[in-house]
Amino acid sequence: MDMKKRIILELRNRDPAEVAEMVVDNSHSVSGEVEGLSDKFVELEVLSMINVGLNSLAKLPSLPKLRKLELSENNLSGSFETLSEKCPNLVYLNLSSNKIKELSNVEALQNLKSLQSLDLLNCEITSLEDYRESVFELLPQVTYLDGFDQDENEAPDSEADEEDEDGEDGAGPTGDYDDEDEDDDEDEEDGSEGGEVGLSVRGKRATHQEEDEDDEEDDYGEEEEEEDERADAQGQKRKRDVEDDGEDDEDDEDD
Repeated sequence: MDMKKRIILELRNRDPAEVAEMVVDNSHSVSGEVEGLSDKFVELEVLSMINVGLNSLAKLPSLPKLRKLELSENNLSGSFETLSEKCPNLVYLNLSSNKIKELSNVEALQNLKSLQSLDLLNCEITSLEDYRESVFELLPQVTYLDGFDQDENEAPDSEADEEDEDGEDGAGPTGDYDDEDEDDDEDEEDGSEGGEVGLSVRGKRATHQEEDEDDEEDDYGEEEEEEDERADAQGQKRKRDVEDDGEDDEDDEDD
């Protein structure tokens, strides 16, 4: 697909003035120039034109808010004066895998005062003696060259950092939830065990209570039997006394 059609497709019927990012990687520039972009893209901050067959940036429109420009895997060899004129606020520039051979090819980048990161990997310039020292000296505003600063410290990856932060935010609560779930499970197990113990205790108490009631009933029955026996004994005694009294009366009458 050619670059113009790709840009129309990427717009999705939006106004160019509303677009902040445009990616047309692996499309095709018919003329070897920037095609399909215009000065209407006033809000564009990120532009990626990787492997589109660019030979020149002469027709790059004015993009005052552009901060990140991906131009790797093209046929660019120099004439980068256009960048400082059209993209004065550029912070990141990737020119890797182009036809840049000499320091003089990137000398025009001195005018990009906000440029912090520059990639020239897989360009012939990297084979020059003291390549890194020479580029840092030529472009003092650049902090990171090919992903590393002058002390070989790696450049931070903003996208990776954002993903890490998202991962940590998501992992924190997830870990907490897992812990809470485990605690809840333990509580449920404890509660279940406690319930079983409680039921067992209540069952034992009920059994003891029933046994106590049975004992009381047995004791009560024994008391009743003892009272009945005492009553019978007393009744028999009274009967004997009455009989004795009757015999005494008969004896008195006989006399």
